[in-house]
Amino acid sequence: MSTDELGHLPSVDVHAHVLVPAVEQLVADHPGLAAQRELDLRRNGAESTAVSAAMIRERGSLLVRTDQRLELMDRQGVDIQVLSPSPAQYHYWADEPLAFELARRVNDGVAQAVLAAPARLTGVGVVPLQHPHLAARVLRDAVEKGLRGVEISSHAPDPLGGTVELSDPRLEELWAEAAALGVVVFVHPFGCTLDERLDRWYLSNSVGQPVETTVALSHLIFAGVLDRHPNLQILGAHGGGYLPTYLGRNDRAWRVRAEARTCADAPSSYLRRMWFDSVVHDGRTLRALVDSVGVDRVCMGTDHPFDMGSDDPVAELHAAGLTAYETHVIQRGNASRLGLAAGLRS
Repeated sequence: MSTDELGHLPSVDVHAHVLVPAVEQLVADHPGLAAQRELDLRRNGAESTAVSAAMIRERGSLLVRTDQRLELMDRQGVDIQVLSPSPAQYHYWADEPLAFELARRVNDGVAQAVLAAPARLTGVGVVPLQHPHLAARVLRDAVEKGLRGVEISSHAPDPLGGTVELSDPRLEELWAEAAALGVVVFVHPFGCTLDERLDRWYLSNSVGQPVETTVALSHLIFAGVLDRHPNLQILGAHGGGYLPTYLGRNDRAWRVRAEARTCADAPSSYLRRMWFDSVVHDGRTLRALVDSVGVDRVCMGTDHPFDMGSDDPVAELHAAGLTAYETHVIQRGNASRLGLAAGLRS
């Protein structure tokens, strides 16, 4: 499409969050939630936990009030926002019956939030990643509700012990179903497994989130998930973490180490088979991301409404020195190609 044709497409924010109050009501007094909060406190540290609580008090209404959301979208030059649940609502600690009910409530809540302004909003749901055998079933339920895909973390605790990584063979049904349905899987981490090493200066977020995304996408690549499911639409949060701008080392390992030769092609090539948001907070990094993965693989995002998000996403595209064509592709064209520029699926 030409620059003029792209300019007529809606401006889309693919990374914006919503909170479903009914979910928090369901888990409010559950010991599993208390244990999760203790883990979060240990990982984030007391100072960052207190600052985050104050930030939520200040900005929390933007997670639930559609009128405030639309006003901010208008100021930012965003026509359509893709709602994804606040990652705090993954609740991967939940057992099977509770996890299934939580996912159902989250997906119902996101669909209802979209219906408050269906011309301006669309959404993705969640799946209980800690119970892989349920994930495809819950994905189908989310899509039946009209959602455009699901959001998952970089990993989940395995109730049987250890960790459910995105390379886990038990997730094969989820990947196959997402590819068959043509929906997006948005990889957005919650919590970093480096734990207390990042418990000060908000390193748990500023360093931990990119690390987690990098590890998660690397698991998908080296496990051959994209070889087996070439139509799978993976969208990586926060510009894909460190992976897109540090490609050589994975490629080197793939060339010289037998145990790393587990995907069909060089690892860097798979980045042009995924999508990434623009939430990197630096024009040079965004330019490098575009150069690494291709302009047709980057979508505009904000991480609304959190303080680590982007306040002026269109200005950040311009700050990267992008051409008018590149800006329109990222701001408008790629989200449309992913099916994220419309309300609920019919």
